[in-house]
Amino acid sequence: MLDFVRNKQKSILIKFAFGLIILSFIIGYSMLSAPGDRTSNATRGDIAARVNDMEISYTAFQQVYSNLYNLYQSIYQNNFNPELEKQLNLPKQALEQLVNEALLVQEANRRSIEISKKELVDAIAQFDAFKENGVFSRERYLQVLNYQRMTPEQFEAAQRRQLLSDKVREQLQQGIEISDAELEEAFHKENDKINLNFVQLAPPLFEARVKVDEAELEAFFTENQEDFRLPAKVSLRYLQFDPARYEKEVVNFGEEELERYYRRNLDLFEIKEEVKAAHILIQVPEDADEETRAQRREFAGDLLKQLNEGADFATLAKANSDDSGTAENGGDLGRFGRGVMVSSFENAAFALRPGQLSEVVESPFGYHIIRVDEYTEAGVKPLVDAIEEVKAGLAVDKARRLAYEKAMDAYNINRKAGDLEAAAKGNDLGIKETGFFGRDDAIDGIGKVEAISAAAFSLKDGELGRPVQTTQGIFLFTLKERKESRLPELGEVRVSVEQAYRVQQAGNLANETANQLLSAAHEQKSLRKAAAELNLTVEETGEFSSGFGNFVPRIGSSEELAGEAFGLTEEAPIGSKVYNLSGKAIVFSLKENKPADFSSLDETGRAALRDQLLTSKKDETIRTKLQELQEQAQLEIMIPELASTFN
Repeated sequence: MLDFVRNKQKSILIKFAFGLIILSFIIGYSMLSAPGDRTSNATRGDIAARVNDMEISYTAFQQVYSNLYNLYQSIYQNNFNPELEKQLNLPKQALEQLVNEALLVQEANRRSIEISKKELVDAIAQFDAFKENGVFSRERYLQVLNYQRMTPEQFEAAQRRQLLSDKVREQLQQGIEISDAELEEAFHKENDKINLNFVQLAPPLFEARVKVDEAELEAFFTENQEDFRLPAKVSLRYLQFDPARYEKEVVNFGEEELERYYRRNLDLFEIKEEVKAAHILIQVPEDADEETRAQRREFAGDLLKQLNEGADFATLAKANSDDSGTAENGGDLGRFGRGVMVSSFENAAFALRPGQLSEVVESPFGYHIIRVDEYTEAGVKPLVDAIEEVKAGLAVDKARRLAYEKAMDAYNINRKAGDLEAAAKGNDLGIKETGFFGRDDAIDGIGKVEAISAAAFSLKDGELGRPVQTTQGIFLFTLKERKESRLPELGEVRVSVEQAYRVQQAGNLANETANQLLSAAHEQKSLRKAAAELNLTVEETGEFSSGFGNFVPRIGSSEELAGEAFGLTEEAPIGSKVYNLSGKAIVFSLKENKPADFSSLDETGRAALRDQLLTSKKDETIRTKLQELQEQAQLEIMIPELASTFN
């Protein structure tokens, strides 16, 4: 549906929407309140943060958060989901932007930085959103601000603050340079390479060696009994309001609601571009020489000539096509849309119209002659043709709504008494029961429904839970029985305890073996010799540079391990200790060190590297200054869930 809508949007506002996303960050900053101007933008109940004497309104926070959300949504499109949003931590990003802008504006005031009227006018004139035919338009300027519900005075004040913070950034970055030593260090960091030998010992490989001693198992259980605590469990009695049960009650539809359902679900009635086609394939072996290819193409050309002279396509296909799956049916391929066939075949087929023959088309399979019998243009099925589908879909929707209304009625009528029997009788439904389940378990007869599980564990005895909609219908439920969480006896959880004990002991054995290997490797100054004596396999990371950061190929991420690896030498090639990463014990040594030749970097490469380092150094200078300003500032965060992130 979204793709369908995107393809149809043509309005002026849509055309410069992405410009407004960027522009609206500045608009968000317009809601910062200066010390003497607090009442104009923020009431006491509308404050997200205080930065010294400057207040940031909650409205400003919401505006910038919304702008960030729209920006990332436009970047990631269909991949932008709640999980990614959580990883990006957009609320913190939004408030941090506002706090940083406030700090920079205050720093500008301390430095007596000013913005002239000309600077302000020139900056505003640069916004593409305010231009028509590449030239600033006051009419467009006022139109855009009106769309954003802002006055020119508000926007200009915000832009002035933006320019002040930009000037502070410029001053802070003045005089920053990259020395030759820094340039050479960065080059070596990115281009010096090492290769490691390593042995990884996985605990599961040692589990077979573990012998379970009863006394040790009991001691292990006593020490770790809390890990085996039996979770709280509940069972439910419930009614299931199945929408299909009510479809017979929603057979009459008004013209307006049919049209409304159709309009809201246009994507369901899209007609995809398709052709119905047949082909004759003259196959060419993959290893065929040019002479064979020419002969096969000439044969295909002869068949095409016969077809153009009136020969029957189906007859020629049956007699000559090398596509055994379609030859018997006269080459019939049936209907297919785009993205199904190889590109050369698809392009040729969709360029034809019913009754037309293609020229000889080459594909990885050989040579084809294609005939198109029918063509369906992409579009949307009109309501008159889709009416039965619309009625069926609307019936499902209305039945679902009706089922929910009946469940809500039953809930509201009976919730004070908590009487599920009365609700069942009033709706001619039978009461069903579940077995016991935990918070993260699937529920008998219902499945894994987080909303029902969460509600079930908060229900009191005799209380009805609010109806929950699922794909199976609407559930109205009450607590049947509750089992509180408790510490078990060993016999109740023996299997789990034994497994955990084996895992622990296997880990100990893996580490003991790794330490034995490490000691032998240091004695012999060779990991390979020590590993051979213990019948262990040595692997290689392959070459990598410190530009990989904390990541070591085939081993994993560890700042300490990566740091030590680049400090190893031919004289001292063995790692100092056993590292535990991803549940494995790792012992490593230097196999090869390949320092890069800095003199091989030409002037163009040096200039590019210098620019890259200069940009990073300037950015780091701003980050450091902002951190310093935050630490010195009287900073109050009024949004509880964000307060701890600024400590």
